[in-house]
Amino acid sequence: MAAKNVPALIVSDLPNVAWLTGFTGSAGMAVVSADKGIFITDSRYTLQAEEQVKDLPTAWFKSPTTGDEFLGAQIKELGLSKVGFEAASVTYANYEKWRDRLAGVELFGAEDLFQNLRMVKNASEIDRIKQACGIADACFAHIQPHIQPGVTEYDIDLEIEFYIRRHGAELAFAPIVVSGERSARPHGKASEKKLEKGDFLTMDFGAKFEGYCSDITRTVVVGESTDRHREVYEQVLKAEVAAIEAIRPGAKASDVDGLARKILDEKSFAQYFGHGLGHGLGALVHDAGRMSPTSTDVFEVGQVWTVEPGVYIPGFGGVRIEDDVLVTESGVEILTKSPKDLLVLPA
Repeated sequence: MAAKNVPALIVSDLPNVAWLTGFTGSAGMAVVSADKGIFITDSRYTLQAEEQVKDLPTAWFKSPTTGDEFLGAQIKELGLSKVGFEAASVTYANYEKWRDRLAGVELFGAEDLFQNLRMVKNASEIDRIKQACGIADACFAHIQPHIQPGVTEYDIDLEIEFYIRRHGAELAFAPIVVSGERSARPHGKASEKKLEKGDFLTMDFGAKFEGYCSDITRTVVVGESTDRHREVYEQVLKAEVAAIEAIRPGAKASDVDGLARKILDEKSFAQYFGHGLGHGLGALVHDAGRMSPTSTDVFEVGQVWTVEPGVYIPGFGGVRIEDDVLVTESGVEILTKSPKDLLVLPA
């Protein structure tokens, strides 16, 4: 904050609030300066805030007091005259409300101060991501016997959700389950389409365990595979494995993305790969950090990334293979353990 000339800051973006304070509820914010601060929530979370927020005093309000009124009163009580807010996540409507409540206080939009800090995970964060990855791996093993001709994409989608919730986690995001020609949709939603012999089936899902996410994608073939299935699949797998091996501290995200595209282009498949190679993973499934041709990110020890090349051919189908990796001093540790050889199901 000092380096960015931010004397005080309202932290209201919930992933940043959780990272800073430990609070995991749906309504809370922190006001912090160099020598003082306070955590603010409403009466629904009084007990939870007392349990989770250890490094700041807490204050809470109840109806008929509004959150804007209470925030204004707390900032004035702290004696702050210039306060920043998170410009990337605060709406203009909220800014106007705060401005009206903070007459006499200079309120300004501050750039993101958390992104680089949150990208490097501590031991507790890594442990929770690993547990989330373990649940996702177990879910993939569980779902395989359900993959049969005649089963709908919805059936697979619901079974994934049920398994993750039944095993003590939340969905990190709505699963992507697409088959046949529909598997050429990178972010397609499950439908009533029934699985048929010769379909690619792509399943992209993740668990969220104690506030931290996993994100895995596996593509299988239903019933029987062809030479074309194997050609596309093996080239995507080759690109994914090479990209993972290229990640190490100091490497550029754009270079690793370019390597994957170069490998896909050995079979003229790069034209069918339109999204980035991966993204940061943590409290958000799409957390800070991007692997793309234009990325300026550089890998550091303690970061967690997804690696997910894909090929999506209209009228035929698509393949995506995705793993979660932790950057270590010598390279990476692969956190998702599910097999990646082409599976033809039912076996």
